[in-house]
Amino acid sequence: MTPDEQAQWLTAGVRGIGAASLLADLGHEVPTALLPSLLTSTLGAPAAALGIIEGLSDGLAGAARFGGGALADDPQRRRATAVGGYASTAVLGGLVGVATSVWQVGALRAAAWTARGLRVPARNALLADVVPSDAYGRAYGFERALDNLGAVGGPLLALALVAAFDVRTAILLSIIPGLLAVAAILYAIRSTARPRVQERRPLRIRTRPVLQGELGRLMVGIGAFELGNIAATLLILRATDLLEPGHGHESAVEIALLLYTGYNLAATLASVPAGRMVDRRGAVRVLAGGVACFLGAYAGFAATGPSIVALAVCFAAAGVAIGCVETAEHAAVARLAPEDLRGSAFGLLAGVQSFGNLVASGVAGALWTLISPAAGLLSAAALMAVALGCLSRPAARR
Repeated sequence: MTPDEQAQWLTAGVRGIGAASLLADLGHEVPTALLPSLLTSTLGAPAAALGIIEGLSDGLAGAARFGGGALADDPQRRRATAVGGYASTAVLGGLVGVATSVWQVGALRAAAWTARGLRVPARNALLADVVPSDAYGRAYGFERALDNLGAVGGPLLALALVAAFDVRTAILLSIIPGLLAVAAILYAIRSTARPRVQERRPLRIRTRPVLQGELGRLMVGIGAFELGNIAATLLILRATDLLEPGHGHESAVEIALLLYTGYNLAATLASVPAGRMVDRRGAVRVLAGGVACFLGAYAGFAATGPSIVALAVCFAAAGVAIGCVETAEHAAVARLAPEDLRGSAFGLLAGVQSFGNLVASGVAGALWTLISPAAGLLSAAALMAVALGCLSRPAARR
């Protein structure tokens, strides 16, 4: 790629939004990593409290992502929502460090995750505003790469902060990268042309117009994929269970977490090349390739034994898969959604992702417990095959 070609898509706006994703992930991964210690060791809460708080927070974040689409339809509101969402997530997440009771931790965590959910459609719609349509793939691939890099660096930052300070101070200091993310999103906004003045539209979630035409047909395949897209924590659990007999519990956990780091690195490295492929060959092809990688990875996790090399290959395949799928999903929505409904389209995508992940992990977890881990993983692989079938239909390929 020549410098001129790169300049056409790697604009100040794209760089700013990518930096915001990186810094925000560094910020909110710190309280995420340290929340179990704060609740159980510092506040003396049972493990069930962590499950309740995280379940409530994830549910509110999913609902907020869907509802945030209405805010993101309006160009002025999407800018304000993006800035406010990043700022609120940083402050509320960091204040968890000064909470003195379990209910305060729960309230702050839930509020932070709600703000985080609200900003997602606004950020994704904003990214489509700052790059030419023929470079959506590279732009969203760049943003996904930096977001995944933040997921790698966040836990490492948490470890470094805990080594220098106590848990509470480490969580409080996570406000700093979060506020730097606010500065980055402001830089992105100020580096782009202001939207033309138009009448304020009433806030309304519009799904029917979004689902018409080609985007609606593509959403069928995306929905099938998300219903099989199980949480990465189940993959970590699978690796831990397989490795524990030969390595002991603590070593198995450490190895599994290292393998998960490899998953995030693979996603980081795959996102930009996937974006280039989206711009050259189309989003559906890249999306289908990512789904196929997931199918292979889940089948591998179901069949493999306690081999670190085999598990590393499965984690890497799943990482490449998520890098391809997320990039292709975002680029496809940006390209296919009507401009005045782009926020609603991204809100709908986020809602499908959140609801699908909840169902996928719940079903796989139930089969995992009632039958076997392999049954849960193979059910997810079967849904990947269904998604591939949906994406291979002529209507979806167009």
